[in-house]
Amino acid sequence: MEQSIEKWTGKVNEVTIGATKEEGGTRSRKVAIGGATTLPFLKFEGEIPHPPVLAMEVWDTEPEEWPEILKEPFRDVLNNPVQWAIKCEKEYNPDLICLRLASTNPDIKDTTGEEAANTVKKVLAATTLPLIIIGSGQAVKDTEIALPVCEAAKGERCLLGIAVQENYKTMTAACMSCGHAIIAESPIDINLAKQLNILISDMGFPGENVVMHHATGALGYGLEYTYSIMERSRLAALQGDKMMSPPMMNFIAQEVWRTKEAKTSEADISEWGPLYKRGPLWEFVTGMAFLQAGADLLVLAHPLTLENTRKVINNLMGQQ
Repeated sequence: MEQSIEKWTGKVNEVTIGATKEEGGTRSRKVAIGGATTLPFLKFEGEIPHPPVLAMEVWDTEPEEWPEILKEPFRDVLNNPVQWAIKCEKEYNPDLICLRLASTNPDIKDTTGEEAANTVKKVLAATTLPLIIIGSGQAVKDTEIALPVCEAAKGERCLLGIAVQENYKTMTAACMSCGHAIIAESPIDINLAKQLNILISDMGFPGENVVMHHATGALGYGLEYTYSIMERSRLAALQGDKMMSPPMMNFIAQEVWRTKEAKTSEADISEWGPLYKRGPLWEFVTGMAFLQAGADLLVLAHPLTLENTRKVINNLMGQQ
């Protein structure tokens, strides 16, 4: 029986993160995502030039809401983002570091744009991996810190965010002036995602510098809604819709590690099994689902999740 092969007319945009010394930056390597002409891992139907990549979260302040099982691997560095980033790079070797400037949140420390920029400079000076930089998720405050943070990382071609409907103009202008890529986030709605991409494009921002983030849901907490929208987005891109062609990413860690399944101890619910296995497994399964939906970049937190996810990606891509 002849094998049925699906051929697509479109292509996912290719986005490069990080700038090496030859390009005016200081990163030891650059990371490319996107570029696929087929659905996830179906290499027999088209090209997948870049496998999905993995980033590890680093916070600029200790994440109080993290469960102890997640804090444990970073116990000695939780109050020092520079040492935390160094530990991730040297011990766990992710593809990128994701620096979360959580302390800028007015409800946490309300640190200034200048303080956030200093943290960015220190992390860049101490590490060599390409950097993702995001604010606290407070749209107004993220707007305030956008320019100083972008300027602090100028020349390094970071992935900056998060641009939403409320602040995309400032975020886009800051990223464009300093040569960074941008994260465009929308609620779980394909029309809103496309609209935001159009608005960013209308400002003259190049499509090859945009990465989409559909608001992520954890396993058991809305994963199927995000999965469905991501799947539709990827199909639209492969069918030639240029405004839906940016690669996609998911912030897995921020959703998974606040679910009860990932942080409730076995002493409270013994039938769920030991937490030291269950927590990383919940993060792993969530991430694997989104890889199948078309994610090109996952932001993870637990070292065991990173290790196991990488093994599966290598296997699916036919790598050793």
